[in-house]
Amino acid sequence: MNYNETKIRVRYGETDQMGVVYHANYAVYFEVGRTEWLREFGLSYSGMEADGIMLPVVSLCVNYKNSARYDDVLKVKTTLKKMPKASIEFEYELRNESDILLATGSTILAFIDVKKNRPTRCPKYLLDKLQNYSL
Repeated sequence: MNYNETKIRVRYGETDQMGVVYHANYAVYFEVGRTEWLREFGLSYSGMEADGIMLPVVSLCVNYKNSARYDDVLKVKTTLKKMPKASIEFEYELRNESDILLATGSTILAFIDVKKNRPTRCPKYLLDKLQNYSL
């Protein structure tokens, strides 16, 4: 496995009066992709938080190519950019059912030790699960 693909249907509340997805919702779609990517490894944000690790987004980039519209079924392709150290980087492609590229993007999330409120290294249990991950 070198990526995760998640489907999302655009809801009416995510669009403007013309039925076009509001630009900030692309960040939400990327978050859904990232959450499902973690889930494939048996991990979740809530589980990591229970282990004392937070993952705030420290960088977000979105490149808009075409408009997503109300009721479209979107495919979010999420890929790990490189092996994590003190942060984890993802790249995204968002396509519609006709396979038209709607947006690309990337995020960087920092590993934060909740008790110290300081950056920390990627947890060993995540690195162990990524041993066979092909970049």
